[in-house]
Parts: sequence; structure tokens; C-alpha cells
Amino acid sequence: MTQTASPPRFIAVEGSIGAGKTTLSKLLAQKYDARLVLEVDDDNPFIAKFYEDKARYAFQTQIYLLLSRYKQYSELAQGELFSSMVITDYLFQRDRLFAYLNLKGHELALYEQIYSMVENKIPTPDLVIFLQGDSEILQARIDKRGREYEELMDFDYLCKVNKIFNNYFFYYSDAPILMVNTNELDFAEKKIDLDDLISKINSHKIGREYYSPLVS
Repeated sequence: MTQTASPPRFIAVEGSIGAGKTTLSKLLAQKYDARLVLEVDDDNPFIAKFYEDKARYAFQTQIYLLLSRYKQYSELAQGELFSSMVITDYLFQRDRLFAYLNLKGHELALYEQIYSMVENKIPTPDLVIFLQGDSEILQARIDKRGREYEELMDFDYLCKVNKIFNNYFFYYSDAPILMVNTNELDFAEKKIDLDDLISKINSHKIGREYYSPLVS
């Protein structure tokens, strides 16, 4: 008898700034009736100042994010993670990518010390969905959503973020990963895009897969 594949119990949606990971995470949580865990960037008291003066506020920004994300992930590890499906809009390792982009010298070394103390306590997702996109398209999405502090972010910084994310996930192997190019996709407005992706999630395989959207 052929068995229908069941969806993973813990999904992390990732991508550069503007990739649409929070939007997709909310849609998936609604579809699967899953617990939703969102990153808390908007609560960071340093993030607006960071975009004004990266050199001065990078360390405070990164440490705040690291500790808040560790708190969220450690609560998942301590709770009954597998009693219900969990979807989060970030992978814990995301924070370290930004740290290597924004920190240097003694600040980076101190960050690494703190990170090494907590990383082994973090649960690994059953599936990572990595949302890719051209930097120009990411910028257009950022402009459209209109977050005040993101207006201070220059395009060159966005390009660096996008590059470091693409490089990292090209080699990522800690969990099964679904690579999704979102340039022509709109999960919020096109039901067919979301339904096709969900079908792919439900039948995911071990290792790396690339999502090929339906031709409209």
C-alpha cells in the first residue's frame, strides 16, 4: 500500500531581507494549523540606530538579536516541540551570518564566544525553505512594505546580505532544504503558487531540492 507523505513537523523559512519569509510563514501556519514563531527584529531597540550608524551600533544590535532568538528557539527545545507542527520565519544560524557581515575584531570574537555557548542547545528543523530573489526585487518589496527603519538601509548593504545568504545556503546540509526562487512567485496573491509549494513540502525528500513553480 502506498502511503501519502506527511509534512515535516518543524519548518524554518529563510531568506534575505525582503524575500517574503514572514509572509510565507504566516500562510503556511494557517494552512497547516501550526504554531507560528516569528523573529523579533522590530522589537530591537538598536536596529533603527544600526542603519544610521552601523559601525557604532552593530554589536548591540547583534547581541540583542542573538539572545532574543536563542530565547525563542530554546523554548521550542524545552517545550513539546513535536506535539504540534511548528513554523518559524528564521533559522537560528541566520544571526551568525549577519554577525560576520557587521562585526569585526574583538566584537566578532566576543560574539563567537557567546554563540558557541548556545548553538548546541538549538533544535534543528525537519525542513528549511530558503527563499531566493534578485536584489532588485528584494529592494522593491522592502520599499513596498514601508518599514521606517529600513528606509535607511542602502542597496549595497542589501546586496551583501543577499550574497552571504546565497553562499551559506548553497552549502547548507544540516537539514533537508527546499530552494525556492521567488522572483516570479506571489504566495500571498496567487493561490496556485502557495498550493503548489505546499504539495512540494508534503512530498519533500532527504537532502537538497529545488522548487520549480507551475507555469501559469
